[in-house]
Amino acid sequence: MIVGAGLAGLLLAILLDKAGISYQVYERAKEVKPLGGVMSLNAGIFPALEQLGLYEELLKVSLPTSGGFNIYNGTLSLIASVKAEISEVIGYDRVVFARAEFYDLILSKVPREKIHFNKKVVSLEDDKDGITIRCADGTTYEGDILVGADGAYSGVRQSLYKRMDKAGTLPSSDTDELSKGFICMVGTSDPLDPTKYPGVDDKTAHCNQIIGNGNNYTWSAFSVPGNRICWNVILQLATLEDATERKFRNSEWGGDSSDPMIKEVRDFPIPFGGTLGDLIDATPRDNISQVFLEDKLFDTWHHGRTVLIGDACHKLLPSAGLGAVTSMQDAVVLANSLYEMKDLSSDSINDALSDFKEERYSRVKEQFMASRTSAKLIYGQSLFERILRIVVFNWLPESVKLKGSIKGVECRPQVSFLPRTPNRGTGLVLPQKSSQRYLEEQKKLHSSAVTNSLAVVV
Repeated sequence: MIVGAGLAGLLLAILLDKAGISYQVYERAKEVKPLGGVMSLNAGIFPALEQLGLYEELLKVSLPTSGGFNIYNGTLSLIASVKAEISEVIGYDRVVFARAEFYDLILSKVPREKIHFNKKVVSLEDDKDGITIRCADGTTYEGDILVGADGAYSGVRQSLYKRMDKAGTLPSSDTDELSKGFICMVGTSDPLDPTKYPGVDDKTAHCNQIIGNGNNYTWSAFSVPGNRICWNVILQLATLEDATERKFRNSEWGGDSSDPMIKEVRDFPIPFGGTLGDLIDATPRDNISQVFLEDKLFDTWHHGRTVLIGDACHKLLPSAGLGAVTSMQDAVVLANSLYEMKDLSSDSINDALSDFKEERYSRVKEQFMASRTSAKLIYGQSLFERILRIVVFNWLPESVKLKGSIKGVECRPQVSFLPRTPNRGTGLVLPQKSSQRYLEEQKKLHSSAVTNSLAVVV
């Protein structure tokens, strides 16, 4: 049972289908409503998408970022231009696209009868025979393994942690709230006139980050296919009280609370020409969302028959574009671990879930810290963060920055039960253990094919 029809949950569903493992998806929302705003992916997930036949489809709705990443101050004076042209080393371009279109692509690969909407999990029961979830509408469902892929405010995690805390087995660090710091508004415009917004029709993405002059705001504008611009505005919250108040009003994605921020940011300039207000006016109202940004790396990822993936166990700031990559990598590695299970005993399940966390935790921790550092560089408004930005973008040797970019995509987990995608680029790719079960199955298929061929000859 997969709880959560976000990217991680849906990709896991696709993978389980390929592995021949039965599943059902339970989503708390009443209907699918893709979020607005920009999204980016890198080589960390591309090999797996190639195995699934999704990479080429992704390229059709995205633009490469080979044009670089420009950072400006609030008056559009250039602070830094990051042109990490390392596709030859990595083997792939980072790409950007409208989040909603990639979500629709992934969603289209999962049979609709497998997804059950308006199913908010409120409790779970785990025993030696299976696991049961109870939803807010009174329905219950039973399965062998429960996957919490339901985001930063995961109902599965809350139910699991409540039971563990009562039993005295939950680490104290997991009772702490997510770290507070930013609130974000995002949107994707309708098609724009290239004569009014020069460059919006280029074949490579224009990626622009603007850091306000002491007003605690940063904003960005990214060109995506279809002559559109994905934009966002991020407010760095000044105090814990401010963060707590805004969190109460913005704990989930939605557009109802965007009006006050829209009024505050309308006159902010953008490098394409015009203002942020122009982009907002060119964006359908239902394509504008607002959310409170938090981050936290939880220690407990699984217990009994329950496992957490994606934002449910590691919420990253979006500053480095790593949240979606790490969540989707979770889905790949978890599917690999489940594929290797010999039976549905408690011991086998525990071994599989333990292997999953062992492979992923240290990788995610590196990305978690990288996203925090990146947030200081491109969102930060304090004196220290401004100085840090000057040092990193202007004084740090290019070789050091290049090394960091390459290291961030060395981890490229592939689906162990599908034919491997050859490594691209000249850089290091971390080795991945092969699936013994898959190798044995391929030998049997080869042997059977040879036998059939001999029979035909005879």
